[in-house]
Amino acid sequence: MTSHPGRPYLIRVGNQLLSLERPVVMGIINVTPDSFYDGGRYDTAEMARLKAGQMLADGASMIDVGACSTRPGSPPVDQETEKERLKPVLHNIRKSYPEAVISVDTFRSSIASWVVKEFDVQIINDVSGGRLDPDMFRTIGRLKVPYVLMHMQGTPNSMQNNPVYQDIVGDISVFFYERLSELRSYGVSDIILDPGFGFGKTIDHNYELLSRLDEFAMFDMPLLVGMSRKSMIYKVLNNSPESALNGTSVLNTVALLHGASILRVHDVKQAVEAINLVQKLKMSYGFSV
Repeated sequence: MTSHPGRPYLIRVGNQLLSLERPVVMGIINVTPDSFYDGGRYDTAEMARLKAGQMLADGASMIDVGACSTRPGSPPVDQETEKERLKPVLHNIRKSYPEAVISVDTFRSSIASWVVKEFDVQIINDVSGGRLDPDMFRTIGRLKVPYVLMHMQGTPNSMQNNPVYQDIVGDISVFFYERLSELRSYGVSDIILDPGFGFGKTIDHNYELLSRLDEFAMFDMPLLVGMSRKSMIYKVLNNSPESALNGTSVLNTVALLHGASILRVHDVKQAVEAINLVQKLKMSYGFSV
């Protein structure tokens, strides 16, 4: 397999163009009490604001804020709870960092409309790929914002109940083809693909997916990879999410060598360092795998 040294991807975020020719980092801020790693850490608007500032200082190109946990087995919170959690956090981050690129992790079209209108959110990150809200694609077409199309088998509540694939890359590719066709019918053009590590996949599925990540280059679209501190790391290493930073850096490096454009992580500084080192290897010596 040959790695892809970088494609001239551009996405429009607000009034600017963001280049993904060089991979970038998306920092995760979960404002939930029950996320698998950082649940409860940023449950006040001030704590979330400070974390966002640190991530931006460490080199994050975008901040992804989520208020509805999607850890395996988790039931969704209701819309009003999601809204109440997001409102003070987005207000504080936007006020303190007006130029920041903010993404919101939600599967609800009503939340997407609200955060774009009220807080100038520039990206919607939907773990369901539009399957949990039939109005999501139409809404994204109207909002004209970039959309992260993620693959998930099942729902967060059921996704780890014996996930099965005929061919994991082939099955996900079929999903992407079908959803992309519908997105484009609504005029959506800025699309980021996320194969959904850990979302309806066994540990073996995740590692096969990582080893074949470069096959998604056929879509000629930026690829987001989110493996940060997940069970595919800490269960193999027999440790915990809190001890999985080194493993995350290792697998992020592999993802970069196989064409990842965006690393979605809890630990921005280490991800930026991985990008810098891989870019040096690729640009100076044409390294491929």
